[in-house]
Amino acid sequence: MRVSLFTDGGSRGNPGPSAYAYIICEADKVLEERGVLIGRGTNNEAEYLGLINGLERCLALGANAVDVTMDSELVVRQMQGRYQVKAANLKQLHEKAKALSSRFFNFSIQHSRRCDTKIPEADRLVNRALDAAR
Repeated sequence: MRVSLFTDGGSRGNPGPSAYAYIICEADKVLEERGVLIGRGTNNEAEYLGLINGLERCLALGANAVDVTMDSELVVRQMQGRYQVKAANLKQLHEKAKALSSRFFNFSIQHSRRCDTKIPEADRLVNRALDAAR
């Protein structure tokens, strides 16, 4: 099964209260969507956690191919090997995301602006989780 994974992460303050979200679709059908408050963290940590948790759910749903779209250019470029992972707080998250991505027969990841595809919906889920924490 091939799925599309849309992820987002956000932090109010950097670091500050943080959340991530993911949306998993097969063709045009949404299989699962979730927004999760993660406590205090950075925006980039939240972005990675959205990717990691989304990939874990794709595997649990039985996907063997995944096309990831996210608005974090940093995370996308690090996953593609185009940027180095220099921040100590991101190295372990990057390694976990890479290990998960290798479990798919076919894995792709691309950067997209927030206004494209389902990224606005993932952003809405992030903000809903952050608003609920108030």
